[in-house]
Amino acid sequence: MSDVLQLKRAATWSAGLRRARCAVAQTEPPPLEGSLTRMVGLTLEAAGCQAAVGDYCDVIAGDGSRIESEVVGFAGDRLYLMPAGDAHGLGPNARVIPRRHAGTVHVGEQLLGRIVDGSAQPLDGLGPLGCTDTVRLTGRPINPLARQPISAPLDVGVRSINSLLTIGRGQRIGLFAGSGVGKSMLLGMMARYTSAQVIVVGLIGERGREVKEFVERILGPQDRTRAVVVAAPADAPPLTRLRGAWLATAIAEYFRDRGANVLLLMDSLTRFAQAQREISLAIGEAPATKGYPPSVFARLPQLVERAGNGAEGSGSITAFYTVLAEGDDQNDPIADAARAILDGHIVLSRRIAESGHYPAIDIEASVSRVMTEIVPPAHVASARQFRQILSTYQQHRDLVAIGAYQRGSDPRVDQAISRWPRMQQFLQQDVHERVDLGASLGALESVLTEGN
Repeated sequence: MSDVLQLKRAATWSAGLRRARCAVAQTEPPPLEGSLTRMVGLTLEAAGCQAAVGDYCDVIAGDGSRIESEVVGFAGDRLYLMPAGDAHGLGPNARVIPRRHAGTVHVGEQLLGRIVDGSAQPLDGLGPLGCTDTVRLTGRPINPLARQPISAPLDVGVRSINSLLTIGRGQRIGLFAGSGVGKSMLLGMMARYTSAQVIVVGLIGERGREVKEFVERILGPQDRTRAVVVAAPADAPPLTRLRGAWLATAIAEYFRDRGANVLLLMDSLTRFAQAQREISLAIGEAPATKGYPPSVFARLPQLVERAGNGAEGSGSITAFYTVLAEGDDQNDPIADAARAILDGHIVLSRRIAESGHYPAIDIEASVSRVMTEIVPPAHVASARQFRQILSTYQQHRDLVAIGAYQRGSDPRVDQAISRWPRMQQFLQQDVHERVDLGASLGALESVLTEGN
């Protein structure tokens, strides 16, 4: 009899434990609040709260305002936070409240035609966004074997790129140049002329005045209806600049997963790396290469690899990232790292730009790694022949300029000299002129066959 009583008690206790566990699972306990203990440079240090790296927290300032911050590191029971806004008004023992479900962002069709900041808040004064879908800010990796291959060329409307550096739909390309050489101008041309259903523009760490200029002068009212602009200018905190790049990529992923062909323009990848450097150095990470900590070079592929073609049945993200070569040094650490992880690079030359030649593309130093796979062999042969003639002229340019070369000495050089005026004209294009893929190839054949 006693055994039966014990079994009944055990069953009652087990059922009560299951109900208690269900109650705990259904009523999530409130987050454990903490307090601000120290602020050094850009970094806030908090104690008494629990949060994971990447989670968001609200820090309550003295006037009651909430300053959004992100957990960027920890040491023991101390959390290191990076504010996403102005930290004025913070003092010792300020409340730190972790947020639930951090690391996600609201997206939707309502974003088209809008301008938002790095925190997905509207900047255009057109009211709330009203987005209901939610995605992870850092995205979800795609199995590389599930991605669709790059198989079709993309018409970008620029003659020299269409014909000599043909871009594939889903390719990731870098625009490498020093400051003031025309990166933004070339991006604007591709934003207007590229065949894409959705355009996502990330203006990361650039001049604030460029935001309005890009929207009004470059996109215009017609293209703006299919574009989303994410603006995190140079005066924004490093965390906001970092988030702006993640956000622009997350928005592009959202439309790609719904079958759209997306054009992602990010200006610039270098400012993204510099923002990560500021954060890493602020929390004590040791610099490795020219002041850049190792985490910077880990973040770059995490961002870039999210672009490209999606799985079967989804769309594509063709991405152009501008890379600022500091001091026109093409071996700058960020430029070198970006060149290794991108599917090609277009180099803009200051020497060419200073001669009044736009777009100032250095054809010899540029390459599209997928061109040979997506265009006919005849097109590849024509582009190779053009490069050979161009290289021959450049090698003998100084001799020709000073009159030291005698015509008839080398047939290849004679051919290059006779065709150089047409080639130079071919490589130049007005910013308001669109040249489609077919016309670009026709112009290339015309240059190569003239005089034969």
